[in-house]
Amino acid sequence: MRAVSVRRADTAANSAARQARIDLAAAHRLADRQGFSEGIFNHFTLALPDTDDRYLQIPFGLHWSEVTASCFMEVGHDGRVLSGIGDVERSAYCIHAPIHRLIPSAACVLHTHMPYASALTRLADPRIEAIGQTEIAFLDCVAYDDDFSGIAFDPTEGERLAAVLGPHNRVLFMANHGVLVVGETVAEAYDRLYYLERACQVQLYAMWTGRPLRQLPPGDRGAHVAPIRRLADLPGQARL
Repeated sequence: MRAVSVRRADTAANSAARQARIDLAAAHRLADRQGFSEGIFNHFTLALPDTDDRYLQIPFGLHWSEVTASCFMEVGHDGRVLSGIGDVERSAYCIHAPIHRLIPSAACVLHTHMPYASALTRLADPRIEAIGQTEIAFLDCVAYDDDFSGIAFDPTEGERLAAVLGPHNRVLFMANHGVLVVGETVAEAYDRLYYLERACQVQLYAMWTGRPLRQLPPGDRGAHVAPIRRLADLPGQARL
């Protein structure tokens, strides 16, 4: 009986690991189709299910349109390649490994320079404004890093970013750089990434008119956010 139980556990673990690879590959390809990628840079990573010391990452140099479930490396929190073949992009490791290690709920970490969100990070005030239903859904889950430290070549930078993000926020605006989004699953994180870019796009379009922005009254925002969150939690709403 014990041998059967062990086999079943192994099968379940292998199934979860394979699905993790499939989901992360789909996120890379979908992001490229939707214009969220930037050449061979930017990084999507996912903690390998049922482990606490490694995450999945593509080999450096692979374009997101080429990513498949079988191409991922398993990278340890110390930067070593534990499985797979390829080079670990240094800045990806220095940003993502500390966040995976220090914020367990951040199983999936998506970092992009997608154009509209990144444009906001170039402004003196990059805050998302409460001007619509998509925007207000982000008001209580976004952290803003106001210090640009250049390209991350040391894990201490990832530790600093993890501290700014904190355990409760799900989005980090990185000054003069880009954005980082986390979630417990790939689907959750990608859904958040997509709507973040849409919110930033609409805000910029509204700002470009040069006309005053119509802010939602502070007392009404919570009442509007609750139904939006309930809709997002419906079965099938956060799936790739």
